[in-house]
Amino acid sequence: MEKPTKEKLARIAKDMAQVPFHGDIDGTASNLAPIVRLFPTWDLKEADGLWCAAFVYYCCTAAGFGIPYRPAECKTCHLAGCLGWEEYAIGDQRIEYHKGAEGYAPEAGDIVLYDRVFENKEHDHIGIILEKRRRTILAAEGNVNNISGIIERLIDDHIRAYIRIPDGYRYRDG
Repeated sequence: MEKPTKEKLARIAKDMAQVPFHGDIDGTASNLAPIVRLFPTWDLKEADGLWCAAFVYYCCTAAGFGIPYRPAECKTCHLAGCLGWEEYAIGDQRIEYHKGAEGYAPEAGDIVLYDRVFENKEHDHIGIILEKRRRTILAAEGNVNNISGIIERLIDDHIRAYIRIPDGYRYRDG
């Protein structure tokens, strides 16, 4: 079995963002079932319009990272929620967590957490970095107007944090 790496995660995220996945839009039925089925307490109706973090989890599992949908470090929610990703990254010392947009050079395969992208609240969006440019990042994201895509965003105060899962990572409880 091929070892999970952040490079593999970036490749898979790029491919998955271009499927594209989508919720119920313009009379077209959702194709989110492969993503939603990873969360046993969730359904397509609940996920519609709220699936950016679930997209990141889907890509991580497809890349081979062995992560349960609700690790013990997640106190508030499972990994279909942006806050769950932050709790998980902070709680597992093997995962790198870098607060803010300054002082860290993100790489392809890093996860980016955003604040106040779509709503005036913290933890409102998440994506997987495909490329860092001079003043922007290119990220694979789920649920941008209820559809996945590749989005270029400024490196600014909307970036809450970066998360780097180490190559070969497998979750272990305790």
